[in-house]
Amino acid sequence: MSVTQVESVKINKNIILASASPRRRELLSLVTKEFTVVTADVDERAAEMKMEEEGTPALKVSEHLAEIKAKAVFDSLPEEEKENSIVIGADTSVILGDVIYGKPEDRDDAVRMLSSMCGKEHVVATGVALFAGAKKNVFTEETRVEFYRLDEFQSKLISDYCDSGSPYDKAGSYGIQDMGALLIKRIDGDYSNVVGLPVARLARELANLL
Repeated sequence: MSVTQVESVKINKNIILASASPRRRELLSLVTKEFTVVTADVDERAAEMKMEEEGTPALKVSEHLAEIKAKAVFDSLPEEEKENSIVIGADTSVILGDVIYGKPEDRDDAVRMLSSMCGKEHVVATGVALFAGAKKNVFTEETRVEFYRLDEFQSKLISDYCDSGSPYDKAGSYGIQDMGALLIKRIDGDYSNVVGLPVARLARELANLL
């Protein structure tokens, strides 16, 4: 049986990813190989605090942050480049109840977050913002994730995982693409969304934008 190479989405514009995340770079390469990375100069913590004061729903925080980051990069482009460019901003939140779990401050914080999610379902929400000339599209993709209950085995996994150093650059203190997967009982929704970018929906939204 011959294997047919699936081509990336054909996009005749300059694609710019407004994120330094290596995971998002890897995921975006499934959609298109031709893109550049420009990190947005945005104080995310200040933006989050402002949204908290304004009562922004937890499920919308990532969407607003994605839009802020994409706009910052888009606005920094020379005027002659804006019409032929698409800037992609993204932000991922882990939400338990109505509480957003960000990156852990230290090991104790990571253990606390992971333990509190055990035996429960949380939501991973990735906000995506696309700026293309005069056009803009902003959306949120949600995936529901359930951890195994907190028994002796799960506690040992959490301890070992925190010792590995992996949780400390990740929202919610875990990555589904690494040893954090051992904590998960099931997911309902897009796997890539939990990693940090909902590529299947992104490919369709990009196609609709062109």
